[in-house]
Amino acid sequence: MALIPLLILAPVLLAVAWSDLRHMRIPNTLSIIALVLFVLSAIVLPPPDIVVRVVVAAVVFAIGFAGFSLGLWGGGDVKILAALLLFIPVTTLQLFCYVFSASMLAGICVILGLRRIPAVEGLGWKSVSGSTKFPMGISIATAGLLHPLAVVLLGLPLPG
Repeated sequence: MALIPLLILAPVLLAVAWSDLRHMRIPNTLSIIALVLFVLSAIVLPPPDIVVRVVVAAVVFAIGFAGFSLGLWGGGDVKILAALLLFIPVTTLQLFCYVFSASMLAGICVILGLRRIPAVEGLGWKSVSGSTKFPMGISIATAGLLHPLAVVLLGLPLPG
C-alpha cells in the first residue's frame, strides 16, 4: 500500500524526464501535480510517516534552493526532487539514496554518450545539442520509477 502513491506518480515522472530531455526545463505544473497527488494519497499513509516525509522533502528543498542560488541545480530539479521525496516511504529512504545515485551516474553516462552521436543532435533536444548542463530531471524521474522495483526485489519492510 505504501508504494501505490509512488506508482500513481509514474506518469508525472515520465513527463518530467521527457520535458527535461527535450527542453532542459521541468514545468512547475508537474511539481504542482505531484504535490496534489501527495495530498490526495496522504489519506492512506500513516501520519508519523507523512511528517517525516514532509520534513525530508523540506530539508532537500532548502539544500536544493541553496544549490540553485549558487547555480549548481536547476529550479525545476529542486522542486521535483523535493516533491518526489514526499512519495518515498521512510523505511526505504536509504535505498532511494542508492537508487538515485545510480540513476545520476547512469544519466550522466547516457547524456554524454548521446551528445557524441551526430544524428541525435539533429533531434533538436536541448539536453544533447550544445548544452554543457546536465538534465537532472531524467535521473530524478528514473530513480522514482525504479525505486518501487528495488523495494520489491529487496523485500524491504513498508509502513502501514
